Amino acid sequence: MRFLHRFFIVAISVALTQAATTAQAQSIPAWLNQHVGTGAGQIAPVVLQRARALYVKKRKQGKVKNPCYFAMDATRPSTYSNGSAVPRFYTICEGSRTFRATSSGYGNGRKLAKANFANGRQCARHFSNAEGSKLSAGGAYVTAESRTSFKGYYNRAGKRTPFYRTFLLFDGEGETKNARERAIGGHPAVFLKWQCRFKNTGSPNADKNGYSPYGRLVDYTSGRSNGCTTWSQSASKEILAVAEGNPTSLYVYPESRDIEAVAKAVRANKSLAQSGLYWNTSCLKAIGTPKFWPKRKLQPIINDWRDSLPKSTPRELPICQ
Repeated sequence: MRFLHRFFIVAISVALTQAATTAQAQSIPAWLNQHVGTGAGQIAPVVLQRARALYVKKRKQGKVKNPCYFAMDATRPSTYSNGSAVPRFYTICEGSRTFRATSSGYGNGRKLAKANFANGRQCARHFSNAEGSKLSAGGAYVTAESRTSFKGYYNRAGKRTPFYRTFLLFDGEGETKNARERAIGGHPAVFLKWQCRFKNTGSPNADKNGYSPYGRLVDYTSGRSNGCTTWSQSASKEILAVAEGNPTSLYVYPESRDIEAVAKAVRANKSLAQSGLYWNTSCLKAIGTPKFWPKRKLQPIINDWRDSLPKSTPRELPICQ
């Protein structure tokens, strides 16, 4: 009797799980189903399901009214074999039936004496929510305000041109609730590498001594970030336009629970598919076992490293010739 009782409980549990999965699949619009999968330009089922659930939740809470929502799959590689960037950030607008997949950077991490949590250029192995870790943290976010700041001048068509970069802030919850503390958000994958400074008296872009920095634009669309989501300059315009003054949800995969479950399955030599887990196949082969570094463990190591750094005075840029 006990065996039959357990059997019926398991059977009912499986049936409920299958029913829930079927309901989720049916709730996905037919036009969107063609974009679901693990192929190039597609969104993995678990990433879409969680992104949609977060969006619906935030809509019901009145936190977002935006007709579009975002998602990101940080388990995918950075580039294809030909060097072109791999799409892994998604903009989904169900009302207008539009789906766009674009590239995005993931956190590059650090290599410290007490802990090596640096990520390679192609695939991310390490993840964390520790401040200063320069790593990505999966979970739930809502876009917040954007800030545009002056970064310096660069050469464009033979002229010194000011470079401004817009930064879209994220507010997180749960493990990602310290997104503000970590200065986590989204922005174009380009920065200005300063080389010198020039006299720019009277310009609002000059410092108190009348100088402005000058440098070279570096595009790292196919590379890594400091933990933020980064997009190509063309994609950034569209993404920022979607969220400007109109907050929406962003779901980033994987969360710590996913990382730990996948790591456990890998160590046990179990099939991810049979275990109901997901990780990009090529990246899992490249990284071996993924690892999540919780804030409580990694933060003290980062703080000790910072305290050990020698004190130094800021260097002054040379005058441009």
